[in-house]
Amino acid sequence: MHSASEVPVRVRRLPHGEGLDLPVYATAGAAGMDVVSAEDVTLAPGARHAVATGLAVAIPAGFEIQVRPRSGLALKHGITVPNTPGTIDSDYRGELKVILINHGADPFAIRRGDRVAQLVLAPVTRGTWLEVTELDETDRGAGGFGSTGGVVSLGS
Repeated sequence: MHSASEVPVRVRRLPHGEGLDLPVYATAGAAGMDVVSAEDVTLAPGARHAVATGLAVAIPAGFEIQVRPRSGLALKHGITVPNTPGTIDSDYRGELKVILINHGADPFAIRRGDRVAQLVLAPVTRGTWLEVTELDETDRGAGGFGSTGGVVSLGS
């Protein structure tokens, strides 16, 4: 039985994922499930790689899985997800891979079984476009990047 806040996601373990843990919440309050690598790879500084997880999933309609960086890897080693959050759509049935990039100064070794990212199951709201000739006015208006300030060193 699942609680109202739990949504079952069907998962298929691929042959190279045998023996690895399924994604899991590290703590009771965690929003993301840690997912592990199904391969050994070393990321050179500046390099990117789609890290295999050995898993394929069937995400329920109306949901997506967001792939997010692990904060410790980002802070300590400069390892992150370049398209964060990455999106896995509900109709995708291929292997779940995690695109990682090394922004650090040193090569970074990933070993099979290492936690490499977080997966967040999230509801999807689909929008529709309603074309109009004018938009309502706001205090911000058309002010774009940096227009609301907040960076002391830039004098804003």
